[in-house]
Amino acid sequence: MRRGTFRDETVDYAAVGATQAPDLMQYPPERSRPAQESWRLGSGEDRFRTASEAVLSWRAQRDGGLAVTDVRPASGPMYSGVSFDAEGTPIAPSKLEADQRFDADGTPWVSSGATIRIRGRVKGLKAGGEMRVIQAIEEPRRVGFLLGTVSDAVVSGEESFIIDWYENDEVWFTVRAFDAPRSFVYKAMPWLVPRRRKALFQRYLRAISPLYAAR
Repeated sequence: MRRGTFRDETVDYAAVGATQAPDLMQYPPERSRPAQESWRLGSGEDRFRTASEAVLSWRAQRDGGLAVTDVRPASGPMYSGVSFDAEGTPIAPSKLEADQRFDADGTPWVSSGATIRIRGRVKGLKAGGEMRVIQAIEEPRRVGFLLGTVSDAVVSGEESFIIDWYENDEVWFTVRAFDAPRSFVYKAMPWLVPRRRKALFQRYLRAISPLYAAR
């Protein structure tokens, strides 16, 4: 697990890494709304590898109708991000070096500490802003990343995109998030926040799993 040292701006919320907290749905960060959804992608190592590559190459966002631009990998040494043991206790990070990979069009893959810009619309309203990869996870049976808001977003918070290959050979894609309204529209109509989140989750799941699109 890797996370880049924050450079330039920091994220605009305090509960960094909270999408990985076991009790997120029961105790979300203050003033935010939590959300979570999981979908079975299939079984086996090949499915796990394919789904992992899709997630790390921004397929959930891009194939979900959002533009990913201005990807700026972090420079210098990486360090592992926030993780938790079975009791929910944070595990201390350790310094690591990260290899950078690129998509066919030259766009860098997900990497710890990278800053990106996302643009798009959800339910007719703006989605996106400047985001930071808080943590990139690459383990033998678990791959994914955490993405936090930096600036220009209509909500403040974090998303996580995780592929798990369980001991029963099943492969699952789980998206988790917490959002607090920042724009006037979402503060005035807070019920739009969970509506927006539900629509985004559906896009992400359809992008990674063709079976989800047929549900």
